[in-house]
Amino acid sequence: MVPLATSEKQHDGVIHTGGKRRWFVLGLLFAITVINFIDRQTVSVLAPVLREVLHLTNEQYGRVVAAFQFGMMTGELPMGALMDRWGVRLGLMGAVLWWSGATGMQSLTRTGTQLGLTRFWMGTGECGNYSGGMKVVARLFTKKERTLAIGIFNSGSMIGATVATPLIVYLMQRFGFRAAFLLSASLGLLWVPLWWFIYREPTRVEQKIATTELAHNPPSPNVPLRDLIANRSLWAVMLCRFFIGPVIQFYWYWIPSYLFSVRHLTMTQLGFLGWIPFLLGDFGGFAGGWAAGWLQKQGASIYRVRQLTMYSSSILCIASLLVPHTASIVIAFLLIGVAMFADNFLSANMFGSMTDLFQERELGRVTGFSGVASGLSGLIFPLLTGVLVDRFSYAPVFFLVALMPLLGTIALFIFAHQDYRQDKTRSLNNL
Repeated sequence: MVPLATSEKQHDGVIHTGGKRRWFVLGLLFAITVINFIDRQTVSVLAPVLREVLHLTNEQYGRVVAAFQFGMMTGELPMGALMDRWGVRLGLMGAVLWWSGATGMQSLTRTGTQLGLTRFWMGTGECGNYSGGMKVVARLFTKKERTLAIGIFNSGSMIGATVATPLIVYLMQRFGFRAAFLLSASLGLLWVPLWWFIYREPTRVEQKIATTELAHNPPSPNVPLRDLIANRSLWAVMLCRFFIGPVIQFYWYWIPSYLFSVRHLTMTQLGFLGWIPFLLGDFGGFAGGWAAGWLQKQGASIYRVRQLTMYSSSILCIASLLVPHTASIVIAFLLIGVAMFADNFLSANMFGSMTDLFQERELGRVTGFSGVASGLSGLIFPLLTGVLVDRFSYAPVFFLVALMPLLGTIALFIFAHQDYRQDKTRSLNNL
């Protein structure tokens, strides 16, 4: 893609900004997403050690994971409202400072309860990463560019998860496991001044230009909360994220434990090999954005783009069904990697669907509501996983994560069918 020049006309309320500057901003969103997921992965990578030091069963570890997800669910709506009302520059900076403080405090925990409380605190801030990021992408990129932009910044989740495994294992073996929490916290603190000096909210002149250019095709007025809740498309994205969210969370929070306890990898082997499935997942986010952009260039309607990308990737997620049934660790790694690739491919287009169906001024609230749905399932699923693993095995969990992406995709197109059909014959190239 060629960066848009400052003088190029934009649509859908996209604010004029220097072509290079907006890519720097996107780079910062990518970087904070990497940091965000290093923070999240610290506990999952250290899970074998933490369970021993803090005397946690799988069920109790599931409660720690659920505490973080409960924090995410609790913070979604306040963070979304904060981004809409105060702006992303201040809102995202505040969110990063808030969760970085919680990350650092985890180094002081001595019990499972203390760890769960600090994870809850961290979750209330980390949900702001996506509320803010989605608004920035919608503001700086045209509709036909957004899925790629979302894919780039969302791929930071897999990059962070990939880097986290060898980095955290190295820190644990060299300095002790508590040092890993302190490093993660410091990364967020280093990011904050870069964001503050590089990102700017649109000036009055830029807002006036955007308003003038939209004079012949003005956006609809801001939707009241009660009307937003009554919108079927909101429930579509909420249901979609409810089913898709816990899938990648399972890979983030449980795969290191699975490889350690079931596949009998040592912590050193985890450091050397545990990042491989996450690397395959990295490519999924980029591929999901690229595929959507390529289909758009071929003249496909937005409806067709989402159908092709989301159904194909959700079907590919079924590969995880075979993981517990193969004796080969190599094939198991490959299947996990394929499933993570497919789920990130799907996620890029799931988040892209929000920008399809809602205005930029509503995206903070919409992302917040969908995050509540994801947080609710993310709260339930770790608890269920802990019970299933302790009482049965990982097999029923892999069965669930194999089918949930397809259920989420079906729900999206059933509930948002009418809104998408309105754009079925219109190519994004004409937007």
